[in-house]
Order: sequence, then structure tokens, then C-alpha cells
Amino acid sequence: MLDLKRLRLLWELHHRGTVAAVAKALSYSPSAVSQQLAVLEKEAGVPLMRRTGRTLTLTAAGEALVGETEQLLAGLERAESALHRARDVVGGTLRVAAFQTAMIALMPGALRRLRREYPELRVEAVHYEPGEALQETWGRGFDVVVAEQYPGHSTEHFPGLKRQLLLSDPIRLAVPPRGVGDAAFDDAERLEDLRELPWVMEPQGAATRHWAEQACRLAGFEPDVRYETADLRTHIRFIETGNAVALLPGLLHQGVAGRVRLIELDGEPRRTTFTAARASHSAHPAVEAVRAALAVEAAELTPELGPEAQ
Repeated sequence: MLDLKRLRLLWELHHRGTVAAVAKALSYSPSAVSQQLAVLEKEAGVPLMRRTGRTLTLTAAGEALVGETEQLLAGLERAESALHRARDVVGGTLRVAAFQTAMIALMPGALRRLRREYPELRVEAVHYEPGEALQETWGRGFDVVVAEQYPGHSTEHFPGLKRQLLLSDPIRLAVPPRGVGDAAFDDAERLEDLRELPWVMEPQGAATRHWAEQACRLAGFEPDVRYETADLRTHIRFIETGNAVALLPGLLHQGVAGRVRLIELDGEPRRTTFTAARASHSAHPAVEAVRAALAVEAAELTPELGPEAQ
């Protein structure tokens, strides 16, 4: 009889690539993971892994076992969801990953609502970049992810992840209030006016950075990126003190009225914010409760974000 916990380790090895990555993700020691995989191979009676240099790869038998394990894990989640639906109380622990502006604008109100309506439910929320969060949710590290997608820049689609739209918020140019920076900031009315001004952007690799750079290039210039930080609240601080300009999404505009000057962009581009959960887990009452609470928060923000926010 094959052990499901050991099968899960093989599944993790297939998707994470190394024993060290599996150990880190599951809070095991690498030696413990290797030991359990060796036991699984002995139980299977056929080679499941081969060593190529310092890397473990799966044999054809190992690949087949991983495919079956995926179905077993999904079946267990569906069974667990059915049991929870039969109860009168929504409870347990749910792990949520969200990008920064969602953590600031959506999560606090949703968590307050959930504590009031479902006191037996424990929600753990972690700030995570969307691409990594989607992968970790697919890999069962999280139960729900709140992710973002910029125009023309699609996040990776993982099989078995079910998405639900939360809102669509406008992307606007943010410049210092008049009189705070120098005259070049005050005269800016279009993206093209900012070709000589300093920019603050997220680090290379972020979807926001890629989209902002492309927007500037389409406007005919390469942005002078003098400041880099993943913290978008720092972006606002740099702008309101007259040091930089940036392209900021609508969720981040909450509470900054008067602190920065916002300029509409041609074409009125919008960012999409959505939740995603594994299809096999999406009918779990706790997952449904968290997604519903986030949807309520998004709906309450809709009038402030402008038309077509949903």
C-alpha cells in the first residue's frame, strides 16, 4: 500500500525541482525528504527517480505516479469540502496570499467582516507577489490568492486554478502636487511630458515595472528610473515630496487625494484584480466565505475607482 504523504513528497519534487525546495516548502529537513522518497521507491518496487549529476529527475514510472497523485490530492480536497459543507459552522484555517495594494485596500475590511460573521474561521494572510502566489496556491501552499494582471501582461495560468474577477481599477499617472516639485513637474499634463523627469518603479521582473516601461516606450522615450522599491507606499512618498513620478493603479489611490496629482492616460488602461483557488477546493465553505468577503470590499470601493470598476 502506497503512503499518500510520501506520494505528496514525490509530487512536490516533480513541481519544485529539488529536494531542498521540497524541504523548505513543507518545513522538513532535506535528509528527511530523501529518506521518505527512498521508502516510497522501495514500496513501489520500481525506480521512481534517477540522479543526473546533482539533480534528481523522475523516471516514467515516477511521472505516472505523480499524475495519479494529483488526482488523489484533488479528490481528498473535494471530500474535505463536502464534509465542511455538511457542518453548520464555517471554521478551520485558511491561508491567503495577496499582493501589496490588495493587502492594504481589500484585506483589512474583508478580515474584519470574516471575524464578525465566522468567528470559528482563522484566516492567515501573507504578502506575496502575484506570479509566485498563483504557483504556490496551485501547489497547495495557499488556499486563496488575490492577484493582479496588467493590460497586455497576462499572469501564468495554472491548470486547476479557478479565477473570479474582483475589480478593474484605472492606471493613472501620479505626479507631485503643484508647488511641491520643480516647474517641470507642475507643467506635466501628459505622459510625454515626463521624458526628462525622474521615475520611481518596482524592481525589474515585476509586472508593474514591465507595463510602466512599455507605456513610456510607446510614448517615445525611455524612463529615467532613479528609484526602485517594491513598496508602492514608498512610491507615493517619493511623489508627494516632489522627487519622482510613477504610474499607479486605482486601489493605491485610496486615501492619497491631495497628496499627489493624478493624470488620466490615453486609452484609460485598467488593471484587473482577481481571486484564484484550486477547483477541487473552491467549493469549501471557508474558501467561499473569504472570496465573498473580498468581493464585498471590492464592490464598496467601486464608486471611488471610477466607471467600469467591476
